[in-house]
Amino acid sequence: MVPMTSHSLCRSARISPAARPLGRRLAAALALIPFAAALVFGGPARAETFDTPAQQALVMDYDTGTVLFEKNADEQMVPSSMSKLMTIYMVFKKLKEGSWKMSDELPVSETAWKKHYKTGESLMFLPVGSRAKISDLIRGVIIQSGNDACSVLAEGYAGSEEAFAEEETRVAQNELGMKHSSFRNASGVPEPGHYMTARDLATLARHLIHDFPEYYPIFSERSFTYNNIKQDNRNPLVWTTQGADGLKTGHTEAGGYGLTGSIKRGDRRIIMVLNGMQTQKQRWDESQRVAEMAFRDFDDYALFKPGDVVADADVWLGDVPTVPLVAGQKLVVTMERKARRDMKVTAVYDGPIAAPIKKGQKVGKLVVTAPGVPTIELPLVAGADVGKLGFGGRMSAAFKYLVWGPKS
Repeated sequence: MVPMTSHSLCRSARISPAARPLGRRLAAALALIPFAAALVFGGPARAETFDTPAQQALVMDYDTGTVLFEKNADEQMVPSSMSKLMTIYMVFKKLKEGSWKMSDELPVSETAWKKHYKTGESLMFLPVGSRAKISDLIRGVIIQSGNDACSVLAEGYAGSEEAFAEEETRVAQNELGMKHSSFRNASGVPEPGHYMTARDLATLARHLIHDFPEYYPIFSERSFTYNNIKQDNRNPLVWTTQGADGLKTGHTEAGGYGLTGSIKRGDRRIIMVLNGMQTQKQRWDESQRVAEMAFRDFDDYALFKPGDVVADADVWLGDVPTVPLVAGQKLVVTMERKARRDMKVTAVYDGPIAAPIKKGQKVGKLVVTAPGVPTIELPLVAGADVGKLGFGGRMSAAFKYLVWGPKS
């Protein structure tokens, strides 16, 4: 059995000539990791000393999916109007598929009107028997938090709000991986069996931003007028917080005050979900404090691009003595700034690697460790084809191995 070879890429360890330029690349400018890859490499890098009075919370780096802070993030909770984000996801999906257009109109049924009229709920104030454009209904949901707009969209989508709730539950659980979410209506009015988790809400927010870049800017619009009634965006972040561009607040007696927010500053975007707070002021104060923690204490660090040479590995019975090992995927990690200086990057592979070797063949892994950060692994692949020696060459190599032993 050939021994496992481990090449540490930190300054104190021996580094192969091909790997030496890597030290300079570790301090390179930040690069965004693709959404799909981020789902693979995202993991917790939690702020251990941070806390919040919110009953449920999760803070995530958008690009890498790294969880910066969480509290009861998988606890079933009443999401209130934050569950309207799932309704909007369903509508955006239908628009992107081409089944609906922004200019299409939907009828305001008596059923939808009666359900919310004189209830004291947040409304778009749609007149019964009228028709409303989908573009207006979307803004009625996002900006005005109109429960009546949600019901009209649900009926237009599935025929009834009950059927719509079943469909959005299916999409959430089976297509988005939101296994701990279940819907009974389109607006978030508390009902038995209607619940979400902070983690699922963060997942949903991430999909809304990534999947629908053409529609997402609506979340940052500050006001909307319909039926001669102007209402302001209820999300406090979009009014005063640098870089804030979404997403949705929520409040019911059962759920308390909640907020799903997103803020982008420079190349970084963070998503936060806070719920179960006692007052509007507490929601405002905590959203500010959480955002500042996420940008102050954490950062993204770009380590490798696909094809970056990490090390040269010895080859056994090959027509060349070594093969370059290259990063198989882009890797960006999110961690606390104070942990960055103790980060260690190690190339691990079984060496020497037996020929023949195909370019792109997985031959090892890259291991990234840092204090308080779960170990991250990245595939290492061969950077070139290596042929196998002929019979004479193999006999000569075997003889040298028997006489001189393996290379030191």
